[in-house]
Amino acid sequence: MGCKDEDTIYDFIGTWAGTYAGTQKGTWNIVVASDGKVTGTLSSQQTTENYQISGQLSDSGDLNATIGSPADGQFIGRLSRSKNASGTWVNDVPTPSKSGTWRGKKTSE
Repeated sequence: MGCKDEDTIYDFIGTWAGTYAGTQKGTWNIVVASDGKVTGTLSSQQTTENYQISGQLSDSGDLNATIGSPADGQFIGRLSRSKNASGTWVNDVPTPSKSGTWRGKKTSE
């Protein structure tokens, strides 16, 4: 497969943002720290509610985060070294449960 860059969190550090859709839609943004910690916000267009995103990013770009505090849902997916991101989301509060997909890109270092 040719030369592969050594997996490092460095390429992912910074701000990422985008949109999400499905049974609810809106925008999201996250900040990836140098230790892989992820924090951010999911903002619903329908309810104008903001939900906290918190989790961890692996050195290879796999995102595993929760929505809400305490965790009411999941925000999981992949960030790429080409600065694109996509994944799936689920939010169980308020009921009924909502879900869909998200995508975005890196917006700053």
